[in-house]
Amino acid sequence: MDLECCWSREVIEQADCPNIQAGEEDLLVAKQQRNLEKCVDCSRFHHSLQHLYTDSNPLAPILSGFLEEFRRQKSQIRSLISFLDNKTLEIRFLHELGYVLQSSVDLDEVLSVALTAITAGKGFGMNRAFLLLCDREEGLLKGYLALGPRDLEEAGHVWNEIARNDMDLQDMAQNFRLNKLSSERAKFHVILEKLTISLDDKEHILIKTLEGKRPVKVEQAFHHPNVPPELAALLGVDTFLLMPLISRNRWVGMIIADNFITHRAITDEDMHSLETFGFPVAFAIERASLYDKLQVELSRVTEAGKKLKEQQELIVRMENMALVGRITSSIAHSVRNPLMIIGGFARSILKNSPESDPKRTFIESIVVETRQLEGVLDEILNYSDSLYPTRDFWDVNQLVGTVLRDTGDTLGSLGYVTSFDRGHDLRPAYIDFKQLSYCLRSVLLNDITASGDERTIDITVANGDDSVILVIEDRSRRITQAQLDHYLIPFSETRDLGTGLALVLCKTMLEKQEVPFSAIADEQAGICYTIKLPTRKEEQS
Repeated sequence: MDLECCWSREVIEQADCPNIQAGEEDLLVAKQQRNLEKCVDCSRFHHSLQHLYTDSNPLAPILSGFLEEFRRQKSQIRSLISFLDNKTLEIRFLHELGYVLQSSVDLDEVLSVALTAITAGKGFGMNRAFLLLCDREEGLLKGYLALGPRDLEEAGHVWNEIARNDMDLQDMAQNFRLNKLSSERAKFHVILEKLTISLDDKEHILIKTLEGKRPVKVEQAFHHPNVPPELAALLGVDTFLLMPLISRNRWVGMIIADNFITHRAITDEDMHSLETFGFPVAFAIERASLYDKLQVELSRVTEAGKKLKEQQELIVRMENMALVGRITSSIAHSVRNPLMIIGGFARSILKNSPESDPKRTFIESIVVETRQLEGVLDEILNYSDSLYPTRDFWDVNQLVGTVLRDTGDTLGSLGYVTSFDRGHDLRPAYIDFKQLSYCLRSVLLNDITASGDERTIDITVANGDDSVILVIEDRSRRITQAQLDHYLIPFSETRDLGTGLALVLCKTMLEKQEVPFSAIADEQAGICYTIKLPTRKEEQS
């Protein structure tokens, strides 16, 4: 029998077989492999087989049976290989996804990975995904985030961009979290806002799905008896998938996925894959949420601990200050009475002593020293009073004007010229009028030695943020910042007992009222004092 096909020959030439392509030259000398791969689908082989039927060859039906079985098994093998390839890709995908979900405690990162995995072609390939989270405090299932195109044009743009960049799943999720999360949330804001269901609504299909703990494929949603018409109209699709997120029998949330653009059918295989995917996602979301809550509670505890420490330090400081105040007040009152008697007798003797009396010089010295000691006692008693400020709302312009009138003669005798820039529409300040008056006098009359011929003091008052800002610029007293800092230390080693205490008392009084006070010294420009007086009570702040 003259056969058209070369299937019976051991070795053939390239021109003998039309099915052997470039790169398959090894089949020219491999008869069995050539028969299996090429001859089965060759038209020449089928013509030769037809000749066997025509000649009533008994081998013809047997060969036909073998051929049909071979084709069937070959098709099954191809399907199995395709299935295994898909499963291999899915396992790699789930492994990559699981690693990200297990290692991250950032809620936005977890959600970005989850929604990207559902909608990416390298993942589950759905067109859109909506994530709803359970809010147990409010008892609601609320729309939180969504991902997907709004129309075919946007879908084409997004898919072309993904194809051009050739990013893996983790890169796509990272890109979404950094660049698109806010815009996607805003794009689906209206839908997400309306996807709010009470957890007590046991008849709603979403709550029923959560209770069932199994994914549900909804078909013919617009006519489905269990699907609320408003939900179907909101999603705008006839078929969608509901995947509950359950972690240790706790409701975490719900994912709604659909093929809004392509309208590709959702298969049972899609449901099984997403069900497998849902468990790690639910666990990762719950863990990230708990981590966020833990961070919030940790911040609260840290802040509470900080405030407690500050309160303890304040209590200790107040107790120490109160003790010092009682001691100084007791000593001052004990010393003041005999000192006043000594001073009174000395001034009386001095008044009745003639200028020629040789003892007059000693008496004058007693009077001067007595007055100095009385000044020291006044400062000590002022310090004791500073521990207990009495505050109310006062006009700062009036306060400064009063102090300038009281100190004008003294400053004038020392050669000082003062200017006062009154504040306009000034808010009342919440201060202790007596203590602040003392502070202002202390700043104007402090015993820092003046230098230079320019003896000017400029005072400015203006409104600030929740405060009245009082600025005093003394251009005549020019010292370094280090020297000024020493003046603000009570009884520092550079000062004599009783000198420099006025500025220290001023600082202490203001600190007690929690009033910011700063003193900046410049050897060329002088000293600038800034006091920020509050305009509201503490409970109003």
